[in-house]
Amino acid sequence: MTQSPSIVLDAAALALGDKNFVFGGEIAGGSVTAVTGRSGSGKTTLLNLIAGFEKPDSGQVLIGGAVMNDLHVAQRPVTVVFQENNLFAHLDIFTNTGLGVDASLRLDRDGRRRIGEALTRVGLKGFENRMPASLSGGERQRAAFARALVRNRPVLLLDEPFAALDPEMRGEMGTLLLELHAETGNTVMIVSHEPDEVAQIADHRLVIENQAISARY
Repeated sequence: MTQSPSIVLDAAALALGDKNFVFGGEIAGGSVTAVTGRSGSGKTTLLNLIAGFEKPDSGQVLIGGAVMNDLHVAQRPVTVVFQENNLFAHLDIFTNTGLGVDASLRLDRDGRRRIGEALTRVGLKGFENRMPASLSGGERQRAAFARALVRNRPVLLLDEPFAALDPEMRGEMGTLLLELHAETGNTVMIVSHEPDEVAQIADHRLVIENQAISARY
């Protein structure tokens, strides 16, 4: 298992509307870091800067020592899992997962094998031909995890991925996240409002206040 990259925010600044965000600090490679704070404090903006959905006006975002500022989302060593799971309603679960292998869905035998293994790993074997609307919220989020698995990127960013799930399912998904992390050793950042969830899964915690990282534990 190779060492997963650290993430460094070197005075990464971004103005959005009337808010000015400035992030600085390092997220340890190979760790699970929870990002907490009040609504509107900048948690999602921090993830967007790392993922590449937003570009800093000044400063730098580095992953594994490489500057990410000018790299497109697809070029960064990052996978993002959102709260709404971003499955395509008109595509079955096998095809939705396959988008993580090749966005044009040109899948060879190895790609199809990887999809099958990922779906089995997240407990969705036999769901290949099911449509997203026929799945529960937890099953759809498992499919999103399968797509992240086949992308095989060393950094995983999760923006409140379990927020719509009931407490029991949240616990199951947290356990699955930790199992996958133990297998891959990836660098994980997860936005969460749930203290119990943070305590269960995180090695470290960042607190975002007033559009900046105010504390770390």
